[in-house]
Amino acid sequence: MPNIKSAKKRVKVIEKKTLINQMHKTALKTAIKKFEAAAAAGDAENAKTLFNQAAKKLDQGVSQGIIHKNKAARKKSQLALKLAKLGA
Repeated sequence: MPNIKSAKKRVKVIEKKTLINQMHKTALKTAIKKFEAAAAAGDAENAKTLFNQAAKKLDQGVSQGIIHKNKAARKKSQLALKLAKLGA
């Protein structure tokens, strides 16, 4: 436990930022899972809209510093490949 006032503040700030980052990561994972579920079900139209939402969440995650830009690019590429296999 920190004794210095500034260190105590940093602990509070980090806890708050950690919760926000967890919230964004969870929303990102949920968007990806929704797309993958639609792709597995073969619903091309729904999968297309969910792909756009997932790609947007990935881009937001990069801009917020939650995930690395290369990971987002790789994930978008994987999702786009699944979408292409559906024929959408």
